[in-house]
Parts: sequence; structure tokens; C-alpha cells
Amino acid sequence: MALGKVVHWGIDLVLVSTALAGIRRSTGWRFNSESISDSKSVQEYTDKYLFIGEKAINYAAWQMKAFPKYFTKD
Repeated sequence: MALGKVVHWGIDLVLVSTALAGIRRSTGWRFNSESISDSKSVQEYTDKYLFIGEKAINYAAWQMKAFPKYFTKD
């Protein structure tokens, strides 16, 4: 039961990070990691977390490009 919750939370965190990456790419607005804490390590971990969303967006775009039969680009 506990493993299921950990997996659920992990997926939720990746989805939030991916949504923030999509917002950054489409609007130019980005999350300011300096607003969370003055600690450099917290800022670094926040940036690493947000980078996971960037990687997820890149992977999704790569998959869409690999299957042009199902996806078209405007």
C-alpha cells in the first residue's frame, strides 16, 4: 500500500513539473526558484525538479514526432 502512494506522489510531482515546463514554453513565464529559499541547495533541487518537466516535455515531443501518422504539427 505504501509503495502505491509513493508511486502516485512521484507521478503527480512529474505532472506538476511538466505543466510548469509547458507554461514556461508557451508563455515565457517561469517559476522563480529564488523565491522559495535563500539556500542555494534548495534552489538547485528546485531547478533539478523543474528540469524533470522539461525532459518529460522533450520526450513527449519526440514521441509525437516519431509517429506522424497520429500527430500533426500546425
